[in-house]
Amino acid sequence: MESSEIMESFATITCRVEGPVATITLNRPEARNAMSHQMVEELLSCFQGLKEDANAGVRVALVQATGKTFCAGGDVHDLGAAHSPAEDRKAIARLDELLTAVNEAPQVTVMRIQGPALGGGLGLVCVSDIAIASASASFALPEVRLGLLPSVISPYLVARCGLTRVRQLMLTGQAIPATTASDYGLVSLAVSDEELDSEVASVVADVLKGAPRALRECKRLLFRVAGRPPGETVEYRASLLDEMRQGDEAREGMLAFLEKRPASWVVNS
Repeated sequence: MESSEIMESFATITCRVEGPVATITLNRPEARNAMSHQMVEELLSCFQGLKEDANAGVRVALVQATGKTFCAGGDVHDLGAAHSPAEDRKAIARLDELLTAVNEAPQVTVMRIQGPALGGGLGLVCVSDIAIASASASFALPEVRLGLLPSVISPYLVARCGLTRVRQLMLTGQAIPATTASDYGLVSLAVSDEELDSEVASVVADVLKGAPRALRECKRLLFRVAGRPPGETVEYRASLLDEMRQGDEAREGMLAFLEKRPASWVVNS
C-alpha cells in the first residue's frame, strides 16, 4: 500500500496513513513522550486532518508510542513555565479540544500501550475506542503528589470507568498494573508483552471487517444516545437504521453473507 504523511512538519509525533489505517506515534522518547504544548497541537492537527474528506477511507486510527513509556502525562517544563492566565486557559482548552477530537474521531481509535500511561497520557487512553495494554504497562494519576489535579481529563476518566474507581486513582496517585486497569475498564485488553503487537494487529483486522460508513455511523450513534433516555432518541435510531438498511453497504453486506464470501470492504491480512 502507498503511504502518505498527513503533515510533514510534525516534530513530536509521526502520523502516517497506509490504506484504511492511520498510525499516530508519540515520538518524544527522550522525554518519556510527555505531552508538551507542541505535542498537543500536533496531535490535534493530525486528528483534524483525519476528519477531512481526503481521509474518508481511513477506518482505524492506531495510536502508539516509541520508547519504554506510552506517555508520562503533561510536560513538567511547560507546566512549570510562567504563563499569563490567558495563555494557561488557552492551553487547557486546546488539550480538551484534543481529547474531544480523539473521542469523537470518525475512525475507530485503537491504542497500543506499553510502559506507564500517566496523567494526560491516561486521559488519552480514556478517549480511545479500544485500548490494548502490555503486562508491563501501568496507569496512574500522580497529579495530587505534585500539588496539581487532573481537572481537564476528569470527565473522560469518569465516563470511562466510573466515579468510584476515579476517586481512588485521583486521590491516592497510586499506580495500577495493566490487569487491574482492565478490571477497572480503563483498557479493553491486557496481554503479555510478547502478545501485544499480534493482539493489536488482530483487533485492527477485526475492525477492518466492518463497513466504512457503518463504522462512522456507529460512533455517531454511541455519542448521540449516551446518557439520554431511550425515548429521546428513538426517532433518530429508527430513521438511521432504516437509512442504513436501504444503503449500498447493507445490500453488499447481506449479499456477501448469503454468498458466503467476504464483503468488498474487508481488507485481506
